[in-house]
Amino acid sequence: MGKSQSKVDLYAAIRRDHRGGMSQRALQRKYNVTWRTVRRALDGQWPEPRKQQRRRESRLDPYKPLIDGILQADLDAPTMQRHTAQRIFDRFVEEHGADDISYPMVRTYVTDRGPEIRRDAGISTRHAACCG
Repeated sequence: MGKSQSKVDLYAAIRRDHRGGMSQRALQRKYNVTWRTVRRALDGQWPEPRKQQRRRESRLDPYKPLIDGILQADLDAPTMQRHTAQRIFDRFVEEHGADDISYPMVRTYVTDRGPEIRRDAGISTRHAACCG
């Protein structure tokens, strides 16, 4: 099955070629599929919809509301007193014993989330210094 071909198209092509006289074994070889796939297509079944991938939980998830709170509190703080990603990380390690998170995890979250929090608060992000 080619990358650009959907399963619905594949099933339709298998049915069409089978009506044209191709054997099931030839269909397997031509479309590089198993006999079960050929059988399902010929039985008139529709391909099963793709399963939705469950979002993998991050070790940072329990700390995200705390980080959001820090970033929201920093909206009112003078520029030089705002938390950097490093300071937030250090606080979590010291105050919460968060040895299971890494600095890059915190930095990425703060870099992505900081502008969203400022935008939600109605503060322009164009001239604001990033908090990372």
